[in-house]
Amino acid sequence: MGKVTGFLEYERLEEGYAPVEQRLKHYKEFVIGLKEEEAKVQSARCMDCGTPFCNSGCPVNNIIPDFNDLVYRGGWANAILVLHSTNNFPEFTGRICPAPCEAACTLNVNDDAVGIKSIEHAIIDRAWAEGWVQAQPARHKTGKTVAVVGSGPAGMAAAQQLARAGHAVTLFEKNDRIGGLLRYGIPDFKMEKTHIDRRVEQMKAEGVTFRTGVLVGHLPEGSKVTNWAKEIVSPEQLKAEFDAVVLTGGAEQSRDLPVPGRDLDGVHFAMEFLPQQNKINAGDKLKGQLRADGKHVIVIGGGDTGSDCVGTSNRHGAKSVTQFELMPMPPEQENKELTWPYWPYKLRTSSSHDEGCEREFAIATKEFIGDKGKVTALKTVRVEWQGGKMVEVPGSEQVLKADLVLLAMGFVSPVSTVLDAFGVDKDNRGNAKATTDFTGGYQTNVAKVFAAGDIRRGQSLVVWAIREGRQAARAVDEFLMGYSDLPR
Repeated sequence: MGKVTGFLEYERLEEGYAPVEQRLKHYKEFVIGLKEEEAKVQSARCMDCGTPFCNSGCPVNNIIPDFNDLVYRGGWANAILVLHSTNNFPEFTGRICPAPCEAACTLNVNDDAVGIKSIEHAIIDRAWAEGWVQAQPARHKTGKTVAVVGSGPAGMAAAQQLARAGHAVTLFEKNDRIGGLLRYGIPDFKMEKTHIDRRVEQMKAEGVTFRTGVLVGHLPEGSKVTNWAKEIVSPEQLKAEFDAVVLTGGAEQSRDLPVPGRDLDGVHFAMEFLPQQNKINAGDKLKGQLRADGKHVIVIGGGDTGSDCVGTSNRHGAKSVTQFELMPMPPEQENKELTWPYWPYKLRTSSSHDEGCEREFAIATKEFIGDKGKVTALKTVRVEWQGGKMVEVPGSEQVLKADLVLLAMGFVSPVSTVLDAFGVDKDNRGNAKATTDFTGGYQTNVAKVFAAGDIRRGQSLVVWAIREGRQAARAVDEFLMGYSDLPR
């Protein structure tokens, strides 16, 4: 694919970033995508490797060698057709997917992987610019109705596929705008929300009905899960009014840190902090917004959500930002002989880290310290891992100043009360119990109720949510019609 000798002739070219001092002044995207000729050269590096591990490394099984070859040969209009055949929203994944396809790239065995994500980004951005992305309404309506609960990437993918199959689809979202964590969780500087808005307009033209501000079921008392609903609908109503119901909510229950001082003012979940900034950026006014201005901020959790807190805090004007990670510092370079083609364990430095952040590894928080009800510091201890168990290092305790602490340690499960309201069985992790079998896949124990995305598999990637939404749509279509022409 591409140029036969391209991988020998050309080096990997990374997308560029605007300078730190410029991008910290706003919340807009700052990635500089590949130009047409740059994308062509990068596509030329795609090898005629025989077995393209990138396809299986990609959760939606993007047909990567084919669209690389098309870009190399100037067939951009066909490249977007190939890309859309497996991925409803490449503008999402082209911006925020960690690119497991690149980890699986054959060239990555002993060289730098093909820049697949940057090529995908270039294809979809050009497709929108050229007007190649159009609504695809169904030619014939089936008369069947489907409710999709949760408007993140899984819900959007399921709704779009089902609408294109001819079903009347209503997408329910408890917050005031469509997008789930894409809307209220992913910072705008990583993905501007106009990308979601364009897809919403496309889906409306395809027949999807959107109902925002509607909570299906109920949340526990005192829940910290983002909820701006103004209306409540019961599961019984949905099951009575629709021929099928697809649950595609997120794993929104944040992992807590129950140590002394947890109830101090200034200690918050990341998902209390990040959605507020999204709303402000959308032009909404909020009272009592959590701000990092002039504060010493400590982010507990070393993953992407923690990185997002770092970038947002820097844009607020934090005095200092420190990020904690419980695990030891990973190696800067993975052992490819052991890990390829799987996702490697190595140190990852995000653009937010580059903007200003101290990173502390192998550190645990023992106590939040406060004064007059407000957090002022953290008591920490260094840890080691021995035989798979965490052991505190004697004499390593220290106290670090903190005015704002953000808990970004991942998500443990969906909100249990929503699943309980539907009567859906849960697995031992608290997720909706449903298989991915070819026959009867994504069906729960409750008649005509399906589950897909994080609500079924637990906290995961946007690309996995799109995959599950697409597959669940096919399962629902087969359930309603006895067969399906939708791709799985």
